[in-house]
Amino acid sequence: MTTAPKQLHLAAHFPGVNSTTVWADPRSGSQIDFSSFEHLARTAERGLFDFFFLAEGLRLREHNGLIHDLDVVGRPESLTVLNALAAVTDRLGLAATVNATFNEPFELARRLATLDHLSEGRAGWNVVTSSDAFTGENFRRGGYLDRADRYTRAAEFVATARELWDSWTPDGAPRPFAHHGEHFSIEGEFTLPRSPQGHPVVIQAGDSPGGREFAASAADVVFTRHGTLEAGRAFYADVKGRLAKYGRKPGELKIMPGVGFVLGDTDAEAREKAAAIRLQQVSPQNAMLALEQVWGRDLSSYDPDGPLPEVDPVPDSELVQGRVRHGDPLAVAARWRALSQAKGLSIRQTVIEATTRQSFVGSPGTVAAELAEFVAAGAADGFILVPHLTPGGLDGFVDQVVPLLQERGVFRSAYTGSTLRSHLGLAEPVWKG
Repeated sequence: MTTAPKQLHLAAHFPGVNSTTVWADPRSGSQIDFSSFEHLARTAERGLFDFFFLAEGLRLREHNGLIHDLDVVGRPESLTVLNALAAVTDRLGLAATVNATFNEPFELARRLATLDHLSEGRAGWNVVTSSDAFTGENFRRGGYLDRADRYTRAAEFVATARELWDSWTPDGAPRPFAHHGEHFSIEGEFTLPRSPQGHPVVIQAGDSPGGREFAASAADVVFTRHGTLEAGRAFYADVKGRLAKYGRKPGELKIMPGVGFVLGDTDAEAREKAAAIRLQQVSPQNAMLALEQVWGRDLSSYDPDGPLPEVDPVPDSELVQGRVRHGDPLAVAARWRALSQAKGLSIRQTVIEATTRQSFVGSPGTVAAELAEFVAAGAADGFILVPHLTPGGLDGFVDQVVPLLQERGVFRSAYTGSTLRSHLGLAEPVWKG
């Protein structure tokens, strides 16, 4: 008896305020015009993707007291964009990153439920947290939240939102709600009935032990940065292994790394294109910005084509504001130095190698085979694709790779349901009356 191959899931990340997008490419368009969002969303739906994914920025980032180059035109509010996209798509899931630190459960639960109703059950919420006082200056409460409290507040936030979504009976009768906890004490009546898919899908992005535990306890999807097959399998096994203590089964949580891709007629051509793209993404200026983010120092006197600085990073530097630091700066610097010394790399070359996310590079056939291998090997349930061009960067993948995935029998040939939960193979939440 032949076992059917494991099905993979696909989502599309809209590239915008980041170092992924190659803005110098003449095909690059606006990150704000609605036509850009519409183009990528329609392409993703044509490719039968599970969902379209938007990031969030609550303050323009600063570098050495100046607005960061990649933030000069900002970005629009995610849920507003997705509500508009609900009108020009039919099946595609619509997921927004919304911060659980600087929002309130009633207001956000209502906005997400509205999107879920307007889209007939296609809403998703990527829950993120912040302990960043710089971002907090834009809000009344400020950046008061200790890092240790980020996930306790987020967990209570999600639980409270779910109480609100469940406060109407399945047959459409409103009932009062009351929640009194450590972070929130609210009561009243929710303004919307239970949404078409029960609850919007909850996505989580976070790699710390607290983030992994939060994902296992509360998330439907994990958006991760783990890219290599080995690292992906370790992360997958760790997070899935935490589910049982919460009474959950492995299939109730989908793990989807964010990945790039570069296609060529041959593998060699694709590798050549990928190397050229990385040089565009990590210009000499961007390389120095990335280096200063780790070192926390003004390194403008250094040559990007020269060696890494001998001075150590400043651990609690405020040179860079509003950007997420990944790990201890001293430990990161040590890894970068070891990489540079082992391979004889310059500053720019080190940044290129050290900051490259997992990318699938090759002919359409090679990329399709590698994507299927990652899923079959238990390194992922699917992928959130991050194109390097806005908004047409997904076109080639949908036209050339998706048909090959379908031929392999690892990807759908048609939508079989109408909600985001149905696309992901997730059951509707049991109503807790």
